[in-house]
Amino acid sequence: MSFDEEWSQVRSETAAMRLNSVPAEGGGGGGGGGASDYKVTSADLKAIGNEAQELFHWFERDAFHAGAQTDTAAKGLDGDGFLTGSAMWTMWDTWRGQAEALLSACAHIHNHLEDTVISHTNHEEVLVTNFSMSEIDKHFK
Repeated sequence: MSFDEEWSQVRSETAAMRLNSVPAEGGGGGGGGGASDYKVTSADLKAIGNEAQELFHWFERDAFHAGAQTDTAAKGLDGDGFLTGSAMWTMWDTWRGQAEALLSACAHIHNHLEDTVISHTNHEEVLVTNFSMSEIDKHFK
């Protein structure tokens, strides 16, 4: 029996398994109970990671372009005795902190999902080459 045949057999035998051993009946959906028909492929993970990377690049390009203008406006308002200048700086600092947090999250999501796809691919290769029942059986005959 080839590895592909064995792997197909194992997958079909485990197709009825559910996360946390929750049976198929009883509804699905959110919350803590119910069935889980959740399936994610490497292509799905890669697509999500790519979207996170695209958002990162787009947001990195556009999020901070107002910094120089904010600086000029805040200094001008402060110089004219308006308290609005310091308020603009407070707003800009808040925006910059939130933007940097979003950029960090996008980078983290992209890198984690890319690593997950690579790790899964490498793990599958190890299984294919090292974990064939017929290969193991030949050592016990």
